[in-house]
Amino acid sequence: MNSGGQRSLRPATAPRKVFVEAFGCQMNVLDGELAISKLSETGWVRTQDDSEADLIIFNTCSVRDQSEHRVWSRLGALRERKAMDPSLLIGVMGCMAQREASEILRRMPHVDIVCGTRRFPSMDAIVERAERGGQVLAVETDGFVDVRRDVTIRPDRHRAFVSVMRGCDHKCSYCIVPKTRGPQIDRPVVDILDEVRRLADDGVREVMLLGQNINTYGRYLDERPTLATLLRAVHEVPGIARIRFLTSNPMDLREELLRTMGELPKACGYLHFPAQSGSDSTLRRMRRGYTRSRYLELCAAARELCPGIELASDFIVGFPGETEDEFQATRSLVAEVGFKQIYVFKYSVRPGTAAAAIADDVPEDVKSLRCNDLLDLQETVSAERNRAKIGSRVEVLVDGPTRRDASRLSGRDDGNSTVIFEGSPSLAGALVGVRVTWVTAPVLYGDLVPDSER
Repeated sequence: MNSGGQRSLRPATAPRKVFVEAFGCQMNVLDGELAISKLSETGWVRTQDDSEADLIIFNTCSVRDQSEHRVWSRLGALRERKAMDPSLLIGVMGCMAQREASEILRRMPHVDIVCGTRRFPSMDAIVERAERGGQVLAVETDGFVDVRRDVTIRPDRHRAFVSVMRGCDHKCSYCIVPKTRGPQIDRPVVDILDEVRRLADDGVREVMLLGQNINTYGRYLDERPTLATLLRAVHEVPGIARIRFLTSNPMDLREELLRTMGELPKACGYLHFPAQSGSDSTLRRMRRGYTRSRYLELCAAARELCPGIELASDFIVGFPGETEDEFQATRSLVAEVGFKQIYVFKYSVRPGTAAAAIADDVPEDVKSLRCNDLLDLQETVSAERNRAKIGSRVEVLVDGPTRRDASRLSGRDDGNSTVIFEGSPSLAGALVGVRVTWVTAPVLYGDLVPDSER
């Protein structure tokens, strides 16, 4: 949709800067990078300072209403700046743009671009249309997201996200993703490997494979590869030292994948697979497709087939109808499994989902109490698990100096723990051994293992 008059164009030689802020999941972070990759083909350069940007893009999330509230606030704050500088371009992309396109243009008429989850590969053309005048609405859901990315555009030099699929076919009662991201579409193995090789050639040591429901990867490809076969293929790429993946749905987790993780040295010993609840009755209302006992079986299988693996999970508290007994079942699951970390969210109604038809009957103060209680419990669990690591040696992929102290380095171990130690900045990108000397619930601290002991 185009409306309005001609916009003043900047001189072709003037540098144009784009600022992208991502809300929500890792896929949104990656989509922002891919959008910038397309814009770079027409001369745009990324800036980390929105005050100097000629184009500001918010890459949005609709999974929880809190993320949407933040976007509305950020857009409202730009109204005055836009009035003072009409040449400033403002764009909204991602899930909220897909779901709330018309409402965004109605409430925020100073927004120039609304771009959905499958149209951002055309961001260069979309921005050009906006520069020539009028609002641009691009939220069509047909077609596959295909971007041959500029692999040099990424926030971390030694790590990178790689999309392997888009969309989701499941119907979890609380989840808006199938509506905003569309049905599952799998990316061919050959395309994934090409991107991973180019990333490795540019210095990436660790890749994170991304999919809304990554355990079902390959079901729509002719050769029917699985995530396990994809892991084996990526494992053979020279230069890649570590492989991670997100997000794993328990209803589709199979022992083939766990066995493959245990066999491949480059596959990290970390599995994030959201339980969402420890109560069978709540899981049924959520339409999750598994039971508490099945989830516990998968935890046991992961630890048997991948010794030393760290497990992580997501939980929703205050789901419609959640009783105190159902919450206590979730609490006991957290204590029983002994997760490395959990992410806890208060239920919020997502219009268009099946759960939206159920009364949101858990009071907000009860949701907050349950959220804080679960987080407090996990902090105790994490501290206990980390204390058991004192004296052990962990292998760390070094990111670089910490923000607070340049003499200290930060990185992550195989189990996705943050590790801080003293060392030279020249170690950035290297895999080093660190002896753990003390810990907190979220962080391991230690000493660099001498070369003679490596």
